[in-house]
Amino acid sequence: MKQFKAIIWGLAIITLGVIFGGNALGLFNINVFFDGWWTLFIIVPSAISLITEKNRIASLVCLAVGVLFLLAAQNVFSYETAGKAALALFLVMAGLMLIFRSIFKKNNDKEIEKKVHDLKDGKSMDSQTAVFSGSDRVYNGEVFTGSDLVAVFGGVELDLRNAKFEKDTAIKAFCLFGGIDIKVPKDVQVKIKSGFIFGGASDERKGEVGKGKYTIYLDVAGGFGGVSINDKDE
Repeated sequence: MKQFKAIIWGLAIITLGVIFGGNALGLFNINVFFDGWWTLFIIVPSAISLITEKNRIASLVCLAVGVLFLLAAQNVFSYETAGKAALALFLVMAGLMLIFRSIFKKNNDKEIEKKVHDLKDGKSMDSQTAVFSGSDRVYNGEVFTGSDLVAVFGGVELDLRNAKFEKDTAIKAFCLFGGIDIKVPKDVQVKIKSGFIFGGASDERKGEVGKGKYTIYLDVAGGFGGVSINDKDE
C-alpha cells in the first residue's frame, strides 16, 4: 500500500512539473494559482488517503472540509459559513464515532488497559517520538520489554520481527495526523485497545497469527491517524 501511495504522489508531482514546464515554454497556459489553490494541500492528500488507507472516514471528512473552503474561495459562500460548516461536520462525526464506539465497545478493553498499566508500572521502556518527522527502530536479537510511541504529523516504525520475547509486553501509542507501523512476528499475539477518533488500529498479518507463547498488549489513542500491525516489508 505504501508503494501504491508513493506512485500516486509521484504522478501528482510529475503532473505539477509538466504544468510548470509547459507554462514556462509557452506550450500551454494552465493557471495553477487559482482562487483557493491552497485548499489542494487539504484536498489532494485526503483524496489519496481515501484510496490508499483503510481508515476512510477521516479522509472523507478532511476532503469535505477542503472542498468547503475551496467553494468559499470561489465565492460560492463566505469563509465564515465554510468554517461553521466544517466545525459542525467535525463535531457531528466525532460525536457519532464516540457513541458508536461506546455502544460496541469491546469487552476486553478494560483488561488490556489494566495489563498495559501493570506491565508499564515502574519498568524501563523504549520510546520513539516523531513530530513532523520519522523515527525507525529495529530490534535485531535484542530483548523487547515494551515501548512508548508518539507520532504527530509524522511516522514511527517499530520492527520486532527479530526481537526476543521473554514475557508479555506492552506498547502505548499516540498518533495524531500521523502513522505508526509495528512489525510483529506471527507467533506473537497482539491484543488491541483503540481510543481513536477518525482513525484506528488493525492487525494486518495474514494467515494464522497469535498462536505463540507471548502477547503484546497495545493501547493506542489519537485522531486522524492509524496504527498498523504487520509482519512484512511494505
